Amino acid sequence: MTTAAPIEARGLVKQYGDITAVDHVDLTVQPGDVYGYLGPNGAGKTTSLRMLLGLIRPDEGTAKLFGRDPLEEGARALDGVAGFVEAPRFYPYMSGRKNLELVAALDGDGADKRIGEALDTVDLADRAKDKVGGYSHGMRQRLGIAGALLRAPRLLLLDEPTTGLDPAGMRDMRALVRRLADQGMTVLLSSHLMGEVEELCDRVAIIGSGRVLYEGALAELMAGSAARYELRTTDDIYATEIAGRFGEVDEWSGGLSFRGDEQAAAELSVALGRAGVGIKALVPRSATLEELFFRMTEGDQ
Repeated sequence: MTTAAPIEARGLVKQYGDITAVDHVDLTVQPGDVYGYLGPNGAGKTTSLRMLLGLIRPDEGTAKLFGRDPLEEGARALDGVAGFVEAPRFYPYMSGRKNLELVAALDGDGADKRIGEALDTVDLADRAKDKVGGYSHGMRQRLGIAGALLRAPRLLLLDEPTTGLDPAGMRDMRALVRRLADQGMTVLLSSHLMGEVEELCDRVAIIGSGRVLYEGALAELMAGSAARYELRTTDDIYATEIAGRFGEVDEWSGGLSFRGDEQAAAELSVALGRAGVGIKALVPRSATLEELFFRMTEGDQ
């Protein structure tokens, strides 16, 4: 028996007047994935998540969670699914624990017995009796995850969980997500922070202007990109002319940037030597996810 994917979306479309917020988006999140949904603000990430959870109806396409469509099966389709879209909200005049007790009462199914463990997991046990109004933004975000954990989810959806956090808060949130993933939870992390996705995720979808530009393993995306080399020579003007025959060349701080495979770099080295251009450095440099993202989305806006 084949287990249904935690998330399977096909051809999702959402329009608001003349604006297409989500344009035929396909997503597949497999069990155990830490899946990064990456794109700039306004790219359609939050709208996509709302459709996945059945909060808004797509104009076209389908979205299923563990094989169940929230629009057809309602709350039953959300069994084993938790998280938050945009910032989680709590009663500021109540304590963190009291807020979680209210969430547990709505969830039922023994959720109240998981409050202590959830508070421990998000490192808020020592502040559980304090009013949420006195919590920092990072603490409220972690309390949101604690509320999600009360459902003992198999799939956790997080929409920009580090937005507005200071560096220490971002570090703590990323460590928490990593810890949950290491425990076997499937995580979909929506973010516009490429370093965050690169640090945490093993599979990604890159979205721009509502369209998926890439979906697949992050390692394959990084490995499949053409290598880039930092090139410094005794005559960068002449070297630029020569390098253009073997790959892409651009100006770079302190020298040139050459993009090509290992064979192209070797041939360039020989050609520069024959032309009497001295090579001070020809150093391979892996492309970052940020560089790949901007390369993909150039002219997409």
